[in-house]
Amino acid sequence: MEFRPVGSKERVATLDILRGFSLLGILLVNMFGFYLPMPHIADLSNWFSEAQDIIWQQLLDIYVQSSFYPLFSMLFGYGLAMQFLKAKETGASFYRFAPKRMIILFIVGMLHAVLIWWGDILATYAFCGIFLIALMRLRAKWLLIIAVVVNGLYHAIILSLYKAGGMFDTTTDSLSVDIVAIQSSIEAYGVGSWMDAFSQRLVDLSIQLSPFMWISSLFTILPYMLIGAALGKWRLIEGAKDKLVTWLVLAVLGIGIGIYMKSLPIAGAQTFGNEYLQVYIGGPMLALGYIAVVTLLTQLPFIVKVLSPVAKAGRMSMTLYIMQSIVCTVLFYNWGFGLFGKVDVQMGVFIALAIYVCQLVMAELYFSKFKQGPLEAAMKRLTYGK
Repeated sequence: MEFRPVGSKERVATLDILRGFSLLGILLVNMFGFYLPMPHIADLSNWFSEAQDIIWQQLLDIYVQSSFYPLFSMLFGYGLAMQFLKAKETGASFYRFAPKRMIILFIVGMLHAVLIWWGDILATYAFCGIFLIALMRLRAKWLLIIAVVVNGLYHAIILSLYKAGGMFDTTTDSLSVDIVAIQSSIEAYGVGSWMDAFSQRLVDLSIQLSPFMWISSLFTILPYMLIGAALGKWRLIEGAKDKLVTWLVLAVLGIGIGIYMKSLPIAGAQTFGNEYLQVYIGGPMLALGYIAVVTLLTQLPFIVKVLSPVAKAGRMSMTLYIMQSIVCTVLFYNWGFGLFGKVDVQMGVFIALAIYVCQLVMAELYFSKFKQGPLEAAMKRLTYGK
């Protein structure tokens, strides 16, 4: 029996809209990494001194930061569960192609990280995806239980250590700053050549892709994928019209708890403990809320029609994600337009919005002639041989 990816007629509009929506959130967050020496900034909230920058950074901290990688992780798990169920229905071999796809995705991610930008997330998704594939045979409730237990225990242990160490009373402005590393990054990206940027990128990658990052991703990113896979096995998005109350509860709880948790370091004390709650509890809760709100809105046909450009962007999300890195490195690095360190937070947001709108237009034009994004088509050929 032939195993193939989801075709254009079988796509779920809500999932594509969510992917397209995620592209904007991811770009807004990644902008800091494009124009600032992010791997060497101990705490971004203490980096800015101008009132306007602080306000914009706080708004991004609450509504965007740490919410879109969990959202995309859940979508990743949901999509993989759809493929698993489809293979099961057709009698195809899911385990023949799924690991191969993760290996290819890992290679693409590492090439992206080494040659374009150090902040790649694709390789991490592929790494966690291998473990997700191994667990995919389990029933949906067990996927959800494993996700909650693994993620819950991990954060419970760390928060207990934070509490014992007084981290809920220690402010983040006590962090030391590596001035030498920051200056080196500014020189390499801001005034250096392509080779200078390449050398600095390898240094930044040693921080971004440290052994601790790979291990911690199994306790953070993988559980989000498992949650998405559980939702996918229950087909909660496809059957949203029959589960409106469930999605409404998720929307209220996700948005409410998420915004409250993410506001703690801003409305309250800016301590290590509150920032941990903001990132690792508030972030994924708000992501779940966003998924629920978009799912509810897309039950209205005119909303789906209005958001059609966003859905098209979601259909070529990997292509547009890599394109964002290419465009931004050209804009900010010295071998391009040299804007590294020369824009404020507000301008960074406007640049991100402008890039995103251009990508929506490009996706609309592209799908008037083609059925898949270029990288998506290449992935399909390499994975399925067609």
